[in-house]
Amino acid sequence: MRRAVALRLQAALAAVAATAAVGVALPALQASAAAGSATGYATGNGGTTGGAGGQTVRATTGTAIHAALCGRASSSTPITIEVEGTINHGNTTKVSGASCNTAAGVIELKQISNVTIIGVGNGAVFDQLGIHIREAGNIIIQNVTVRNVKKSGSPTSNGGDAIGMESGVRNVWVDHATLEASGGEAEGFDGLFDMKDDTQYVTLSYSTLRNSGRGGLIGSSESDRSNGFVTFHHNLYENIDSRTPLLRGGIAHLYNNHYLNLHESGINSRAGGRAKVDNNYFEDSKDVLGTFYTSEAGFWQVGGNIFDNVTWSAPGSDNAPAGPNPQSNTTVSIPYPYSLDGASCVPAIVRQTAGANKGLQVSNGSCTPQTPTATPTVTPTPTVTPTVSPTPSPGGPNLSIGAGSDGSSKADGTSYGNVRDGNVSTYWSPAGSTGDISIKWGSATTVSRVVIREAAGSAGGVGAWQLLNGGTGAVLKSGSGAGDITFASTALSKITFRITGSTGVPKVAEFETYAG
Repeated sequence: MRRAVALRLQAALAAVAATAAVGVALPALQASAAAGSATGYATGNGGTTGGAGGQTVRATTGTAIHAALCGRASSSTPITIEVEGTINHGNTTKVSGASCNTAAGVIELKQISNVTIIGVGNGAVFDQLGIHIREAGNIIIQNVTVRNVKKSGSPTSNGGDAIGMESGVRNVWVDHATLEASGGEAEGFDGLFDMKDDTQYVTLSYSTLRNSGRGGLIGSSESDRSNGFVTFHHNLYENIDSRTPLLRGGIAHLYNNHYLNLHESGINSRAGGRAKVDNNYFEDSKDVLGTFYTSEAGFWQVGGNIFDNVTWSAPGSDNAPAGPNPQSNTTVSIPYPYSLDGASCVPAIVRQTAGANKGLQVSNGSCTPQTPTATPTVTPTPTVTPTVSPTPSPGGPNLSIGAGSDGSSKADGTSYGNVRDGNVSTYWSPAGSTGDISIKWGSATTVSRVVIREAAGSAGGVGAWQLLNGGTGAVLKSGSGAGDITFASTALSKITFRITGSTGVPKVAEFETYAG
């Protein structure tokens, strides 16, 4: 990162320190469960309830957090962990047990489910120590600060991410968090909020992300398109260079966020990603929306946003800014209800509600802070293991479950039925680099959406494709890369996914079909 960026970050940190010196009083939180309920895409795929209905324990060290996870009856036994104090390398060690898989120097939520971590009392600060979520589901993180996590220099933690998710993660709600760094890659920091390798159904709400080179990403490379269904609302992105977020493939919904002092680029939708961008306030920033640093285009639907002192670069071979007059180039259907604040009041409502230790206040669309109701104490429905494809998905039940399937010649050891069994550990491959796989029904079935999921470790294998009406041969949609495909609602008895280009041997784990 350029030295000018580091100087900007140092100036911003000095301003924060000056504010703290004034002695602003912030409300303390006392809670035994997550306040409010999950919003956005975290409500899909069965919902996100965290540790609701389970035991509540208190932890003041990272080791105690690990011990609480390892002390459960099983890796899916619900638990709420109240955290107070500073969690750092000096008090975070590995703890072993049948219900956990932890590591020293990082809060490890690996191969587990049904967990809430919530800051209470005088607050919870994860200092230079990140939170790593891997092969896990139904996780809530609320009212915490994670700061200065490094990937280089000393000490290092979590690959430099404040909160990082990877490898079959499902249903995470991060709420009223403060995620901050003190520079960019040259200073040893990476992303604040990263998702990769098949992470889905995530919401980041009422949080502050600041003083970093990178806000976060959805997809670690142009071939990692197995992530998506992510909602960002009522967040403050301040003094960030880029990636607010970087979206590769998949769908993201961004509404009522305040973007302030973005120095290089903002929402970077690329490699087929689709972003719905509603009623946000962009201020004193550059290139806040578009496709940047690649020729692989992404898409956006915009409405109700305010662009206040935003500058735009000229288009080029690897840059396609949405401005200076952003227009929609796709449509994105949102499957959950939400209330929009007017964009003009977004800076004020976000300033009052976003971040840790703000009393967990929210907005109901009235531009006025509200105190959330407590989450009902119920026993959550156990989440599926990370190797199982989510059912139902936004748009209703997966119509492929219970249907038939056929296709062109298949590779040895694979089966047509593997794409409709709800299990991403089994898959179909064509005998060569191209081929057809179909879902079929005994009578006409209305379909308007398909989700193609690749087997673990094979992301990016599917290249160019066509989606066909198997009865008429009509092309419903064409594109490249696995992921979410929407098209005009069509009644048919057979639908075919035709791979016309690939990298290596493509592996289709699930061919999901939905009515909406």
